[in-house]
Amino acid sequence: MSEKQQPAKKLLKAAIVPVTPFQQNCAILWDNATMTGAVIDPGGDVNAILDAIKHVGATIEKIVLTHGHIDHAGGAAELKERMGGKIAIEGPHRGDDFLLRGLAGQGAQFGISGSRNVQPDRWLSEGDTVTIGGFVFEVLHCPGHSPGSVVLVNKAQKFMLVGDVLFRGSIGRTDFPYGDHDALINAIKTKLMVLGDEYGFLCGHGPGSTIGLERRSNPYIV
Repeated sequence: MSEKQQPAKKLLKAAIVPVTPFQQNCAILWDNATMTGAVIDPGGDVNAILDAIKHVGATIEKIVLTHGHIDHAGGAAELKERMGGKIAIEGPHRGDDFLLRGLAGQGAQFGISGSRNVQPDRWLSEGDTVTIGGFVFEVLHCPGHSPGSVVLVNKAQKFMLVGDVLFRGSIGRTDFPYGDHDALINAIKTKLMVLGDEYGFLCGHGPGSTIGLERRSNPYIV
């Protein structure tokens, strides 16, 4: 008599597509069991994103934006259109509305062609949840880098999407007219550093990290 076959463990999988001259970490996240998922921060280079989606074989159900800067949101409108126009764009917080309405201008300023203004189907607020392939992420509003920056936290997987709020060994820039260094540090310390050391995160640029590593070595936090 053969052993009863155990169902495959439900896993959240990720693929990173560096986009725009800023090499922003556009992420494709999907559930390995259902193969459904989302695209996080499609800043541009939409052809490369579509190629990656085809390669991993995921069915994209939504686009999620962590904030409104060109390298994170500039390709969202085109990606939605080229995927049939029926998937929703969720996020960021409404505080970044002015940035999303100015994406075409940001693109012209930085020499990024094809950037289009975008209006999310759903704004995100503190305490909301976002579902990606069956995995539920809690929304934390973490202003400072931009007024509407959000962080998404999945407590079951101990995994976060932090956009440009926090980096390995650094934090998001606040030298914009609307930037707020004190607000960013406060959000990091009161909302992210209260999580366990084992929480890992994917950031908008460069390698990911863990809360424990940043707690011990990030000069902006230590």
